[in-house]
Amino acid sequence: MPGKAPMMLMLATVAAIACQPAHAQNGGATAAAQSDSPEPAKTLRAAAEALGMLRWSDIGTATIHLPAIDVVNTMELWGNGTAYVSGQAFKTEYRVSLAYNPAAMRVEVAHTIQVVRDAYAWDESELGGGLVPGKGTATPAAAMLKSRLLQLWTLPYGVVKAGLSAGDKTKISTENGATVITFPFSGELAGVTVKATLNPRNEIAKVETRADNPALGEMLTETEYSDYADHGEILTDIKSPGHIVQRQRGRPVLDIQVKMVDANNPYLVFPVPDNIKKASAR
Repeated sequence: MPGKAPMMLMLATVAAIACQPAHAQNGGATAAAQSDSPEPAKTLRAAAEALGMLRWSDIGTATIHLPAIDVVNTMELWGNGTAYVSGQAFKTEYRVSLAYNPAAMRVEVAHTIQVVRDAYAWDESELGGGLVPGKGTATPAAAMLKSRLLQLWTLPYGVVKAGLSAGDKTKISTENGATVITFPFSGELAGVTVKATLNPRNEIAKVETRADNPALGEMLTETEYSDYADHGEILTDIKSPGHIVQRQRGRPVLDIQVKMVDANNPYLVFPVPDNIKKASAR
């Protein structure tokens, strides 16, 4: 459940289903056609395997297979490109630190440090600002909570985790010959629906979100992912997009080339400063 429940999932139900390609059915269809077969778990597993998220365990020499384990919990990525602020384009470095248990993300972009953890959002004047007296400040950013959680859960790994968490609310269809996954978020992002489109390699190529409440315009997003590869300095077989393009309400937000990724579950913590907790409790 985005923003609340731990998401380090054991994919037992997924592992019980034989892996088959999730390529589109009814090629060339211009309208979405919902499948009547039990596709969600199979399709999400195919997407997870395309990302390299799954690991398998054997016991002894009898090759007794245990459920597949989702190994993506914490991650860092670095890149550069363009960020758009109030309609103005800025060349920027881009660094993201993220975790899915607990749900947290720190984004350094365009000379800002934007943080979210569970039900808290804040800005740091420097890394870890506000945790130690005299070491920077933490400024509440409660109005940005949903949009920052959305960034975390619309990353390819977040889409797989949240799609599995949504259970039978996750639906598979085909649209213009491509496989499409749709599901509603829950928790802090309840009322937001995800539409994720896979490419022929089962990689998540596009993620679109819509909100039931028209007033939540910041939930109207479209993110495109391409150029997947293992971008690790130490290779882990976990693939990440090399190019990320994001729009909000049809306007450009980010255009980033990913240069390096640490997907080896780096040690990352996201403690919430006391003043942020106090501001949230008011």
